[in-house]
Amino acid sequence: MVHQIIGYFGAFLFAICAVPQVVKTWKTKKAGDLSLLFLLFWFFGELLTFTYIIVDDLLLGITHYPLYINYLFNIVLVSYLLYAKKYYID
Repeated sequence: MVHQIIGYFGAFLFAICAVPQVVKTWKTKKAGDLSLLFLLFWFFGELLTFTYIIVDDLLLGITHYPLYINYLFNIVLVSYLLYAKKYYID
């Protein structure tokens, strides 16, 4: 039980670490200083790792809800940053 609480807390911290950048980008409507390569590596790293976790969990018959929450939230955040990078004109 304690390890699950630690897992949820860690996933929460990882999930919110991109929020300050998303908020700043949202407010300023500027994303020019964000590295496109970094954002692409981050996006595909999150997506592929999330896919691996789901497939592995299905094969093993287990679930890792903290990881699901973390990866889904980060995929949404980095998707917004990629959108901002493409459509916001600095």
